[in-house]
Amino acid sequence: MAPLAAMAGPVADLDGPAGGWRHSGLSSELEQYTAAYPKPPVERGAQKYRTLIEGRLRQAGKAGRKPATLVVNGNAMPLYADEQGRFARPWAFGRGSNSVEIVSADGGTRQRLQFYEADATKVQAKLRAVLTWDDPKAEVDLHVISPDGGHAFFASPLLPEGGGLDVDSVDGAGPEIFSSAAPRPGVWLFYVNYWGNFDASGYNFDGGAHERDLITARLTLIYNENTLNEKRETLVMPLRKLGELALMKSVRL
Repeated sequence: MAPLAAMAGPVADLDGPAGGWRHSGLSSELEQYTAAYPKPPVERGAQKYRTLIEGRLRQAGKAGRKPATLVVNGNAMPLYADEQGRFARPWAFGRGSNSVEIVSADGGTRQRLQFYEADATKVQAKLRAVLTWDDPKAEVDLHVISPDGGHAFFASPLLPEGGGLDVDSVDGAGPEIFSSAAPRPGVWLFYVNYWGNFDASGYNFDGGAHERDLITARLTLIYNENTLNEKRETLVMPLRKLGELALMKSVRL
C-alpha cells in the first residue's frame, strides 16, 4: 500500500511561480511589488525583480492551528494564510535552479515545484541573509552593518558599496532578505529588531497584540548561493518584547 503522503492530494493551488524555465528580465507577469497577508502592505525592498509566491491552501488554517510550512531553496518558514487559505510571500530568486516546497501543517504531505531562473543579467549573491519569524502579527526587521559602517534596513535598504535588502516584508512571518554580490572583506553584523505588530488594520505598538508570548526569529546566512561552494548556517533568537534589538551574528569575511 502506498504511504499516506503519496496518496494525499496537493497541499495548495499555486498561482505562482510557475515551474520550468523562466527569464524574469523578459516576463513580468509574476513580478510583484507587494506582499499580501492579511492585506497588501507597502513592500520596501530595493531589488527591481521580486517574485510573489502565492496561492491557496486546500485546507484553510484556523486560529491557533499550526500553520503549513513554506520551504524556498532550503529556507523554511511558517506559511500563514487568511480564512480562505490565500497566501502570498515575496521572494528574491537568484539565477539558476530554484525550488518552492509547501508542507502541510501535520507534516504528512509535501508539494514541490522546481524552476530554473535563466536571467543571465542577475548577479549571483555571494552573501545572502534570510530572516523569518513565527508570529503572523509581529513585524520584525533585519539590520545589516557592513565593515565600512554602512547600514541596510527598512528606511535605507541599499548600501553605498552595493548590496541591500531585496525583500522587506512587513507581515506574515517574513521574509526579510539581504544580499550582496561582492561583499566587502571585514566584519559584517546582523541584527534583529522586534519593531512592532501588524494586522489588517495596519501597524500597532500594543505589546499584547501578537499571537505568541515568545517569538522565534530565524536567520539563515548563505555564502556563494547556488554554486558548488555554497555554505549556509542558521541561527535562532527569541524575541520577548517590543523594541528588542539583538545581535544575531557577527561574520568576518
